[in-house]
Amino acid sequence: MADMHLHRVQKTQRPAIFLILFSCFTILAAAPRASAQGSNDRKAPVENKMPQDSIDTSAQETTLGPPSVPVEQIIKQFAAKEAEFKIERDNFTYTQTFIIQTLDDSNRVDGEYRTTSDIVFDERGKRVEKVTYAPTPTLERISLSQEDLSDLENLYPFVLTTDDIGKYNVKYVDHVQLDELTTYVFDVEPKALEKNQRYFQGRIWVDDKDFQIVKTFGKPVYAKSRSTENQAFPRFETFRENIEGKYWFPTYTRANEMLRFKGGDDVHIKLTVRYENYKRFGVTVRIGAPVKPAVPDPLKK
Repeated sequence: MADMHLHRVQKTQRPAIFLILFSCFTILAAAPRASAQGSNDRKAPVENKMPQDSIDTSAQETTLGPPSVPVEQIIKQFAAKEAEFKIERDNFTYTQTFIIQTLDDSNRVDGEYRTTSDIVFDERGKRVEKVTYAPTPTLERISLSQEDLSDLENLYPFVLTTDDIGKYNVKYVDHVQLDELTTYVFDVEPKALEKNQRYFQGRIWVDDKDFQIVKTFGKPVYAKSRSTENQAFPRFETFRENIEGKYWFPTYTRANEMLRFKGGDDVHIKLTVRYENYKRFGVTVRIGAPVKPAVPDPLKK
C-alpha cells in the first residue's frame, strides 16, 4: 500500500446479507459474513485491546518537549476545532473510492468489492451519494455488513468533537515530530459501550498549531451481542491533509490485516478508502429551506 506523508498544504459459510451504501446503493452479496464479519472494550467492558504496533511502520516520530499549555486546555481546543471541522466538511463535495479485497495464502487477491461515489448535493440542497462505479463484487469468503458501511461513513474519518468527547477517556501520550508536523499524541477509548452504538478506540495525532486531528490509528469497538458474535473488524489508519489552509480533511484510510473469526476461519483482508476532489459547495450558499421571493403588491404604486 502507498505510504502517506503528512505535510501542510496551503490552499464455514456464513449467510449472505444485503449491503446498503449509506445513501442510495444496494447490492446483494452472496458470501460468508465478515466485516468485513466473524469475531474479531468500561462499563460494558471494552474487550478488544489496541495492539501497540502501528500499521505505519515507516513513520519515525521524534519526541519533543512537554506541551507549553495544560493538557486539559489542548483537549478542549482540539475538540472545539474538530466541531468546526465537522460542520465545514458537510459543506464540501468530494469523491470517495472504497476497496476491500481478500488475499489468499500467497497474498494474491482472490476477491474484491469496489465502489466509487460522488458525495454531492441535490437540487434541494440535500447531501446525497451518487455511485459512479460499482463492478460486480467477487468476494466469496466474506461479505460486508451494515456495520462496515457505518464505519466507512463515521469511524474511518473519525472526528472527536466537543459534543462527543465526554463519551471517551482521552489520555495524553507524547509531543512528537510526525513527518513535517509537530503533534500531540493521545490514546482514546470509550468510557462505556451502549447498545447499537459504535465507537473508536486507538490513537490520534493532533497538530499542535491547528489543534486538529491529522492522523488516526485504531479500530471499531461495540457492545457484543449474539448478532455480532461472528463479526470481525480491522484496525485502520486514516490520514488527513490540509484543505484551503484551514481544516484537515481525511484523504486516505488503509487496513491490512488477518480477520479472525469464531470457529477458526481466518481471512486476510486489505482495505483502502480515498477521499478526493474536495470542493466547497458554493461560497455563500446556506443549506436549508428555500426562501420565497417577495411578490409585489399590484395595488401599490
